[in-house]
Amino acid sequence: MKLQVLAWFFVVTSSLAALAQQPVQFDYGNQNEYEIAEIKISGIEYLDETALISISGLQVGDRIKVPGDDISKAISKLWNYGVIGNVQIYAHKVEGEKIYLTIALQERPRLRRFYFEGVGKGQERELRDQLKLVRGRILTQSSISSNKLAIERYFINKGFLNVDVKVRQQKDTVLKDRMNLIINIDKGDRVKIDQIIIEGNEAISDKKLKKRMKGTNEHPRVSIVKDLVGRLLRFNPKKIKEDTTTYTQKDLRAYLNRHVKLNFLNGSKLIKADFNDDKAMLEEFYNSKGYRDARVVSDSVYFTAKNKVSILLNIEEGRKYYFRNIDWVGNYVYSDETLQSILAIEKGSVYDRAELDKRLQYNPTGLDVTALYMDNGYLFFNVTPIERRVDGDSIDIEMRIIEGEQATINKVIVTGNDRTSDHVILRELQTLPGQKFSRSAIIRTQQLLGQLGYFDAEQIGINPIPNPADGSVDIEYSLVERPSDQIELSGGWGGPFGFVGTLGITFNNFSARNIFNPSMWRPLPVGDGQRLSLRAQANGPRFQSYSFSFSEPWFGGRKPNSFTFALTRTLQRNIDFITDQELGSFKVTSASLSLGRRLNWPDNYFQLSNTLQFSRYDINNFNSGIGFNTGIANNITLNTTIQRNSVTNPMFPKGGSTISLSASFTPPYSSFASRNITDLSSQERFKWVEYHKWMFDAQYYVSLAGDLVLNARAHMGFIGSYNSELGVGPFERFLVGGNGLAGANNFVLGTDIIGLRGYEDNALTPPYGSALQDQIRGGVVYNKFVMELRYPVSLNPQATIYILGFGEAGNNWGNFDEYNPFSLYRSAGFGARIFMPAFGLLGLDWAYGFDAIPGQGDVSGSQIHFTIGQQFR
Repeated sequence: MKLQVLAWFFVVTSSLAALAQQPVQFDYGNQNEYEIAEIKISGIEYLDETALISISGLQVGDRIKVPGDDISKAISKLWNYGVIGNVQIYAHKVEGEKIYLTIALQERPRLRRFYFEGVGKGQERELRDQLKLVRGRILTQSSISSNKLAIERYFINKGFLNVDVKVRQQKDTVLKDRMNLIINIDKGDRVKIDQIIIEGNEAISDKKLKKRMKGTNEHPRVSIVKDLVGRLLRFNPKKIKEDTTTYTQKDLRAYLNRHVKLNFLNGSKLIKADFNDDKAMLEEFYNSKGYRDARVVSDSVYFTAKNKVSILLNIEEGRKYYFRNIDWVGNYVYSDETLQSILAIEKGSVYDRAELDKRLQYNPTGLDVTALYMDNGYLFFNVTPIERRVDGDSIDIEMRIIEGEQATINKVIVTGNDRTSDHVILRELQTLPGQKFSRSAIIRTQQLLGQLGYFDAEQIGINPIPNPADGSVDIEYSLVERPSDQIELSGGWGGPFGFVGTLGITFNNFSARNIFNPSMWRPLPVGDGQRLSLRAQANGPRFQSYSFSFSEPWFGGRKPNSFTFALTRTLQRNIDFITDQELGSFKVTSASLSLGRRLNWPDNYFQLSNTLQFSRYDINNFNSGIGFNTGIANNITLNTTIQRNSVTNPMFPKGGSTISLSASFTPPYSSFASRNITDLSSQERFKWVEYHKWMFDAQYYVSLAGDLVLNARAHMGFIGSYNSELGVGPFERFLVGGNGLAGANNFVLGTDIIGLRGYEDNALTPPYGSALQDQIRGGVVYNKFVMELRYPVSLNPQATIYILGFGEAGNNWGNFDEYNPFSLYRSAGFGARIFMPAFGLLGLDWAYGFDAIPGQGDVSGSQIHFTIGQQFR
């Protein structure tokens, strides 16, 4: 009340003083009433006169008393407007009962520029984006203070708790009504968390609780040596007999925790938002262990040094609870026994509300109660768990169910497909009009659309639009198209071939039916989901390779039966470097036809494909490790592959798996031979290639924390023969080592190239050492195992980037007698992948091979690997 009186006294005094200073004098002993005849505004340049008069509350024609409160109130309103630096109201003329007023104002300065001192350009750019300082706007003390607080919050959130921000105003030398701000920032040292002290926790150790705090971590420290030395210097033998203290394991753990913290990988800055999240995570962790009432009852942060703070957390655990009776109410479609089997929570289990909700609403690793109903059309289903009774440490739960009516899909809406034809999307839908609503069918549709590769899998939107009036639902899929065509333009060093250039182009959403329809070229005929690929590799006459393939994923247009046709022509020549004459050549011509179809059993993640391939090998005075130098070999192969793929986003999978089993067979020509195999030359023995080849590949993806993904892979290959006398032929053997893409020996034809990072290209390929002229090169058995941690830098569909760390091991054996799955060559390293639609996948890895290279005796050591357009097998 006193402040209000003082304020009004100041305002009234100012108004009276303003009037007293003007030529018109009033007798303040007598109050007179006047009619306002005119109001003028003086002293302004940018503000609007009409608006200011309106704000004052004074209008021409109003009757005011002088002296009185009318003038005081007008000054107060203008002052409170915030853009005025000084206000005076006086009468410049009085005629009878009419008074002529002048409102003299002084505008506040406006901002021209603002500068930063004490920060780098990078932080300056970030600060400018966050501040609300706009050139030309009026500067008020309030705006300066709010921006100062914003700067302080910015640095506090980065761990600079001692930041000091000073703002000083400086008159502009060019414009007299403008002001510049100089913002001086002293960040100080980044404040680290010294110790996190937890009190009140009896059931769960400090170590386990601290592991649950993801954003709040202690600073690394190793002070045990310093402490022990100090204790040794203070050692007093006389006090040993007097000391009767008994030390427990808990005391030892507390001592080690106080002096040793090897936390080098996690940050230790204190960020308030992360700290609050971590306190909530501690409570959730306690709840998951049955401590339903556990709470962080208090916390305090205090400085232990200029740039170090410690945190004290006080926890109230409460008692541990268990599930007792679980009753179901309102269920008519499914029995209590069925629902209880899906819930799979037994009487006496530790009470975990989060686990209960997961098994009721959404269980990523199995079936849940909601999925059971929604997969049967019950879109309007709802279940609410109620704690009906708490008796000691036991809790009775009542599941209150509203089943609702079954919903039928009315229509399906697809948006966002500008390039891709509607029928390409509609044929992948597992949710069709007239069918019952199914949540699993929607999830499966999302996976299938993501696997097409034409849309950004991270942005596939699903929006069920229920119509309760008629018990139907519309389902809207919103898509964001991404470029899927690829251009491969690369070069690699091919050893004796020198530089080998590659040019390839792949149209992943091609449309053959629109080739002769120019109106559908954007800029090429696209939209029908077909795949057309052209690729050429060459280094003059010494090495040339050309390939063509065309795929139709829905051959016939009615079922997901794929058709693929491919042609390949590859030529290697030995050239005399002096005369440029051809000394020998190796030519391979291949053609293949493939038919595949999607299976519905055991589930609709399976695919089966069959491929018939013919390859002709023409060798003329050419030693390539196949056992003979001149001759012709023919290879007719029937391949059958069964594959299961549940990966949703092929660019950066966060979950799911792929598993593939492939078997290739050639006819057993030797069974029909009339001559003894031992009497045949190598050229005659392998004129018709025979073998059976088995390949197994498996990959598993699991999200460990957020976007951190673990990828585990296993790859195996086996080649066998029909005839023990003939043995395994020279073709389709395994070459292991390197990146599986570049290198001289990787251009050898008729081989299966397997990468193993940390070792040179094909270094793990028998026979080891110096190969003889007619010796067959390549293994008949290989194993490879990979563990890879991936973290995305960018999931933008225009450039998907992620970094990775890996460990892998593998080996290659020349015969089954030597096969030992536990004898593997090991390596580890890190790398990065960039996927750009125009170029495919680009990869760079550094790897270290821990084992000696066969035939050399030296540890493989450090290796750099580069890939383009392919994943590692």
